[in-house]
Amino acid sequence: MSKNVCTEILAMRSLNPIPIGGVPASPYTRKMISLMRYRRIPHVIEWGDPRDLIRKFSVEEPKPVLLPVMIFEVDGKHKAITDSTPIIRHLETEFTARGVIPSDPKLAFLNYVLEDFGDEWVTKYMFHYRWHFKDDIEKAGTILPLLHGITLDDDSHAAFKQHISDWQTSRLWVVGSNEITAPIIEASYKRFLGQLNHCLSQHPFLFGNRPSSADYALFGQLSALVGFDPTSRALAHEISPRVIAWQDLMEDLSGLEPSESDWVNFEGAEQNLSSLFQEVGKVYLPALLANSHAVAQEEKTWTAEIDGAKWEQRSFPYQAKCLKWINDEFQALNESDQKQIKEFLTKTGCGELIAEK
Repeated sequence: MSKNVCTEILAMRSLNPIPIGGVPASPYTRKMISLMRYRRIPHVIEWGDPRDLIRKFSVEEPKPVLLPVMIFEVDGKHKAITDSTPIIRHLETEFTARGVIPSDPKLAFLNYVLEDFGDEWVTKYMFHYRWHFKDDIEKAGTILPLLHGITLDDDSHAAFKQHISDWQTSRLWVVGSNEITAPIIEASYKRFLGQLNHCLSQHPFLFGNRPSSADYALFGQLSALVGFDPTSRALAHEISPRVIAWQDLMEDLSGLEPSESDWVNFEGAEQNLSSLFQEVGKVYLPALLANSHAVAQEEKTWTAEIDGAKWEQRSFPYQAKCLKWINDEFQALNESDQKQIKEFLTKTGCGELIAEK
């Protein structure tokens, strides 16, 4: 698509911006809104229950309804689409300017893995810190209800605060957080801060001088971890103030003027991202493999050794799909690229991420 055609599409979109339904406290909503700002794709945000947006456009609900929900025009009809990763790929095909997927297929694969890591593992840090510690529960319980209705009367606010605090703390099992796994999650978060600090000391973004979708996945979770929740922010301030500054900058990069040369080469990415991929291999990979096996065997829970300790969690079909999609991305590479990727994954403890044919 030529730049002129892209400009024409963007001009039309400015008259008909993409509707987004979400809430400010949702890391995935923050991920997409920040990405839309950077990509200069016209959009409108309707804060609140995304089902309100779905009813407004009289479209079928996606299953499940996740945050955020975006309304696209498909074959002349409106359609509600959710799940940030496929939405980003859809936008890449509709708008070519200022893309967030590296043009080098090898980099694009590494980006896909790190985006998945952000969406599916770093979110464990976020949910754990928000609903495990007293001060964090108090802050979230107080503020989140007001994000749903700023004019809530005091009695309704107090009731909503109690409800959301009780409900969310009772759901820590969803991310596998409990007294046994808490030290694993917290140790991984602290390592992650140090690893991301190293990356950002070399380049302003994971893959060079322009942001990728993986940057936005990590930013989304960090918008809570260092932008809202007190315990995890204090740790970030101690371990890596650089990460706090980066999170603030990522909020709006609409003024950045990227070029194709801003992506690092594969050798540079290998050097810069090795420690992050070691964390993927240390904690996320065993969870992915155990969950995938349990789903295949129709087992309701899975157990694995992660970071030297026992982790037990409910099985989720979606995470099994995540592993399959990673392998699909790998299989789409040519033989030479597959060889280089496989060598890198093996060196960083992620070799089992790719299933043998």
